Amino acid sequence: MIELPNLKENVNNNSLSLVVGGVRSLNFENLYSRRGLERFQVFIGFKNFVCTNLCLSTDGLMADIRVSSVTELKKKIHELIFSFDKDRFLGNMERMSRFCLNELQFAHTIGKMKLYQHLNKTEKVGKLSLLMNDNQIGTVVRNYYEDENFSRTNERDINLWSFYNLMTDANKSSYIDSNLERNANAFEFISGLANAMQNQEENWFLDQTVLNNKW
Repeated sequence: MIELPNLKENVNNNSLSLVVGGVRSLNFENLYSRRGLERFQVFIGFKNFVCTNLCLSTDGLMADIRVSSVTELKKKIHELIFSFDKDRFLGNMERMSRFCLNELQFAHTIGKMKLYQHLNKTEKVGKLSLLMNDNQIGTVVRNYYEDENFSRTNERDINLWSFYNLMTDANKSSYIDSNLERNANAFEFISGLANAMQNQEENWFLDQTVLNNKW
């Protein structure tokens, strides 16, 4: 991962720096067969200085690049960088702080996150995708109480920006081959909650009382 310290932003009172990086996970390769296309994951996003959490969106991630030369890899990296909409990504992260869940609403969402893992494929259709495992959801719950930067407020509320950072922090336990996709998924998941709350649209993960609020 390469950090670009001259490209810094401030989002919800957190300092972020632009980063570009990549992963080559050998478990995707058959090292004993004839070499063919090589597989890489490449990303562009932001690192949160408060907690070193990595902030990624699906627009900033190429999760399955297959190339046969360094030249092809460079081309793919350039395509990703130049298509990355930095301002849109920052705006969506900034928006997260406007929406809050009280303790009961947070507990409802956590419960649905645990239930989601056991739904069959048909039942998952139309719902937000969630890639976190049960242990990581448990880490989110623990840090809801204990995290020094993103835990609940004195009123036991938590805004979606803090929720998002609890998820990206829990994602640090992921193996390198799934880390980036789970990280981008956390952004899409929280953005989906924010969209539902802003537009007062029904969402399977949210308590109905959340949608009755005027934001």
